[in-house]
Amino acid sequence: MTGLLIHAFSTAVILVARVLRVVLYSRPGCRLCDDAKREFQKAVPEAEIEEVDVDSEPSVQALYGNHIPVAIHAGRELFRHRFDPECVRWLR
Repeated sequence: MTGLLIHAFSTAVILVARVLRVVLYSRPGCRLCDDAKREFQKAVPEAEIEEVDVDSEPSVQALYGNHIPVAIHAGRELFRHRFDPECVRWLR
């Protein structure tokens, strides 16, 4: 019976949906941030973007306050200041 169970699991097809989450550090009224978000969404429409206002916390403001927009995925910086289409190559 155990052999049958192992065989059933080894031949099963499991589909896992990969969710692409990106944190976009920006600021309200930042045209460059809005442009970068729009371009990123066009290039990677399946991405879930969480926008974080850089002025919401002193630690975030200290890191990114003068360098927005900044997009981060899985701890890796995708782009800073302007969206770069090359940054999405490694995401796919």
